[in-house]
Amino acid sequence: MANKRVIRPLKIAALLMPFAIGGCATGIEAYQAETPVLELNRFFNGHLTAYGIVQDYKGKVIRRFEADILGQWQGERGVLDERFDFADGEVQHRCWQLERNGDEYRGRADDVVGEASGRTAGNALNWQYVLQVPVDGDPVELSLNDWLYLVDENNLINRATMSKFGLTVGEITLYIRKESEKPHRELDASCRLDL
Repeated sequence: MANKRVIRPLKIAALLMPFAIGGCATGIEAYQAETPVLELNRFFNGHLTAYGIVQDYKGKVIRRFEADILGQWQGERGVLDERFDFADGEVQHRCWQLERNGDEYRGRADDVVGEASGRTAGNALNWQYVLQVPVDGDPVELSLNDWLYLVDENNLINRATMSKFGLTVGEITLYIRKESEKPHRELDASCRLDL
């Protein structure tokens, strides 16, 4: 028979574990002193290229992609014209309309439900939004917790956790390189800056 003095602390630890895990999450404030400082209107301005992977909840890579990005800003408002080429031949386009207010950012895109919102501190941005993802022809809404980390003036790492009903269903890892301050193409007709 198991010792009751051992079982009781184990039961208490098991009950408290979800709170302990949730309490360990790093907040954006932890990056306040990190440099270089991430300002989206500086980094995401001009020609950028990106390479990424999508992993399922088990960590298996299920998609690979490259992206061509054109960013343009006027004052505190900007657009990101993103073209994704997936390894399986699928091509996707997303146009972000962004707005900066100090260290806070808001964003809209056609496949984003409502509005993305978040803020920067030091070299990092954390923002959250709900993304509609097609699954077998039907849209599925996934919550994204998106973290961007500026490595240096021309390189950034982006990690996003996708969840549904509070359960992690996948992750996206993306490397973004700033190629030039100058635009390398025209903005897509559907991706004009809303003033």
